[in-house]
Amino acid sequence: MSNVNLEQVKQFLLGLQNSICQTLELVDGKGNFVEDNWQREEGGGGRTRVMRKGQVIEQGGVNFSHVFGTQLPPSATAARPELAGRSFQAMGVSLVIHPHNPFVPTSHANVRFFVAEKEGEAPVWWFGGGFDLTPFYPFKEDVLHWHSVARNLCLPFGDDVYPKYKQWCDDYFFLKHRNETRGVGGLFFDDLNEWGFEKSFAFMQAVGNGYLDAYVPIIENRKQMPFGEQEREFQLYRRGRYVEFNLVYDRGTLFGLQTGGRTESILMSMPPLARWEYDYRPLPGSREEQLYQHYLKPVDWLADL
Repeated sequence: MSNVNLEQVKQFLLGLQNSICQTLELVDGKGNFVEDNWQREEGGGGRTRVMRKGQVIEQGGVNFSHVFGTQLPPSATAARPELAGRSFQAMGVSLVIHPHNPFVPTSHANVRFFVAEKEGEAPVWWFGGGFDLTPFYPFKEDVLHWHSVARNLCLPFGDDVYPKYKQWCDDYFFLKHRNETRGVGGLFFDDLNEWGFEKSFAFMQAVGNGYLDAYVPIIENRKQMPFGEQEREFQLYRRGRYVEFNLVYDRGTLFGLQTGGRTESILMSMPPLARWEYDYRPLPGSREEQLYQHYLKPVDWLADL
């Protein structure tokens, strides 16, 4: 399969899952990730790790999966009809962390590798992934830190990489029916193969390893901040947007469900609690209104740095 090294990718992903879980357990100080190994009838499986009711993390999941099969689902072949009739393998690490404190943002990260094969033809492969941040009560310095880490990890791969994948993130994590971004973005990339296997794999590793550098300092800065019922209620309301995006737009969720993936692992990204309120309007001049006015739209955060 030319120079594509599946085992190398798999070992990196398993190690990444380990390091993220170990670090987040240290940051939380109380909670532990419980591991759940699973097999997929059509081929493959994974290991799901979930923390519930930690000191900082109300619920979070860090999932590794490696699935394969003889036929791709409609969500994959609709955009890439040339993949029809090919067998496939898909592997990745996907995580979502929902902290209890409304001043600590929710975060998401994902890195993945996909290859589709057909006898007598060259394999079709690519990397994808990224990370994005969803604050409820944003602090500009946190958002600048998050995007600075994203930009710095992209720089060795070219000056145009961060702006391109930052915009893709803003475009992807956009709730059209609400006309707002899911949060303050980060990086999103997909179908990456034009650099060749080694460089593309190196970039995927940089993104995976960059997640903790971007997120842990924000948790440490905010986890002790006192909050009240009003902040908690707003957090639960905004978590509803997370649910809306994942169920309506997220390609990974659709791919997982359509390939007969493990439902519990696919939907581990959901918050443990969320709420909806009819025609909610934030009070003028409030911190809640600040989120809507300044953060739920694409912004060039690093323009002045």
